[in-house]
Amino acid sequence: MTATAESIRLNLTPPVRYVLRLADTALIHAQRLGEWCGHGPVIEEDIALTNMALDLIGQARALLTHAARLEGQGLDEDQLAFLRDEGQFLNLTLAEQPMRRSSAHAPGGDFADTVLRNFLLATWFKQVWQRLAGSSDAELAAIAGKAVKEARYHQQHAGDWVVRLGDGTEESSRRLAAALERAWPYTNEMFVRDAVDAAAEASGLGPGRDALAAEWQREVAAVFNEAGLTVPPATPFQSTGTLGRHSEHMGFIVAEMQSLQRAHPGGRW
Repeated sequence: MTATAESIRLNLTPPVRYVLRLADTALIHAQRLGEWCGHGPVIEEDIALTNMALDLIGQARALLTHAARLEGQGLDEDQLAFLRDEGQFLNLTLAEQPMRRSSAHAPGGDFADTVLRNFLLATWFKQVWQRLAGSSDAELAAIAGKAVKEARYHQQHAGDWVVRLGDGTEESSRRLAAALERAWPYTNEMFVRDAVDAAAEASGLGPGRDALAAEWQREVAAVFNEAGLTVPPATPFQSTGTLGRHSEHMGFIVAEMQSLQRAHPGGRW
């Protein structure tokens, strides 16, 4: 029987939680975008989505490495990515929702879900990185300085597609509106303030999530207006991925992502 790698347990102090929320959102969003590799509607978009996934993996690696230093057990980014159990991932729940149907009968979204969610998350990440450029943590500020350039491109690229679909055919507009209805309830989690946010603000580590809301809403509304989309009404629904309580989709992502490392502990190419 093949040995399997044992899960690690982390000392999740507020600074570690703060950094992992960003790292895990980038990592899981990258996993979902990567599902389009070889399946894009046109070759240029296939390549673009894959490259954006690689940008996000690069951000996740830098953040996971930094989180490991803050955590203090001598772990590395691979161990944090591949040896944590589902409940220790702290990503936004929106990032783990299905983006692409694997078949005509499989659950999930479609290309409209992908571009809309990429736009919502890229706009959020851009707000985060802009504010983290002034972090009291020099390493986190340096990561933000590079990542903000990538987030701006991701936002522009996805926003252009949102407008293209929203202001396109009746079918593309319908699909985009349906994608918005699926995604919007999960955006509340982007702006929830808790003790981790309060500690980050008090130490100068970074902004609380609630501080991102106004500018995010302004930028999203501008693109929605151009696309002919209406900002949905507020909803009381509250997702909890950043607390380690995920949707039913997360376990499948983690299992696929970690399968090789779990089956061949410490394996190297």
